[in-house]
Amino acid sequence: MLPLLFLAQENGPGPGQMLFWGVVIFVLIVLLVIFAILFQFIGLYVRATVSGAKVSLVDLLGMRLRKVNALAIVNARIQASRAGLDVSNPEMESHVLAGGDVQRVIAAMIAANKANIDLSWKTATAIDLAGRDILDAVQTSVNPKVIDVPNQAMGRTTIDGVDKDGIQLKVKARVTVRTNIKSLVGGATEETIIARVGEGIVNAIGSAEDYKHVLENPDRISKAVLGKGLDANTAFEILSIDIADIDVGENLGAKLAADRAKSDTQRFQAEAEQRRAMAVAHEQENVAKQAENRAAVILAEAEIPRAIADAFRSGNLGVFDYYKLKNIQADTSMRDAIAKPGDAKG
Repeated sequence: MLPLLFLAQENGPGPGQMLFWGVVIFVLIVLLVIFAILFQFIGLYVRATVSGAKVSLVDLLGMRLRKVNALAIVNARIQASRAGLDVSNPEMESHVLAGGDVQRVIAAMIAANKANIDLSWKTATAIDLAGRDILDAVQTSVNPKVIDVPNQAMGRTTIDGVDKDGIQLKVKARVTVRTNIKSLVGGATEETIIARVGEGIVNAIGSAEDYKHVLENPDRISKAVLGKGLDANTAFEILSIDIADIDVGENLGAKLAADRAKSDTQRFQAEAEQRRAMAVAHEQENVAKQAENRAAVILAEAEIPRAIADAFRSGNLGVFDYYKLKNIQADTSMRDAIAKPGDAKG
């Protein structure tokens, strides 16, 4: 065999030999490429295997082809395996491809499992994809947090209410809440809790008979607000409402009464002025009517001489009758002068 090989070498490479070496070189190149690719995942593979979260090299290569962060998947698998959670690689990959944070979801599930909170993979991923911080939600469910009412970031420092006697009360409250995991998806946020508690405080103050009763028993406000079930359809469960501070403000009842009295005075003055103007106008109308009637009398008196002249011409009035009429007029004038002593002196 060897003599034949040397003989072939002496005679030069044949076509079959060239094809053979070409195939060998191609196979070596392919093997080198595959080894180079797999070498990138050797560390992850060994790490997952040692940690008890087996991930095959084929799976790691598939993640690379699907553009999935293999390091995040392996770390999540190791965390889940160590915590006794059964989550498959395809489920994790699906969540990553959907834009979720698989490591944060696994951390939240581990925290929920330690706290005996029922949190499934489907619920956790839904909350994460909804944009909520699932780990913070679980931590808040385990360790309740306190919300200030009102929130100073909204531009208000106190909740202001007015009781039945008109006294303004300024209240600050602190609401202790914990996350309601079941209502986290689609549930209202902290802003809704703050708004509802503020509304409840205003209603409780408004129903109080006297501000002194509120100052003596601030827990009345807390009990009244808690009894309204303000955490319905929200992502939180209200554990307690504590009144942190109550300040007495203005006497709005007296101020409103004074403003109302001032407004009534102005209205009555306006009505009186209107009536006075109407009386003046009516008086002027009467004066005008008197002048009109006086003018009519003067016109009528101007017709008397003409009527007398016509009576003379027609023979209906004689000279003696005329003198008799003049005597009557003179007698009437004398009586008028006697009746008006002031005019007679003048």
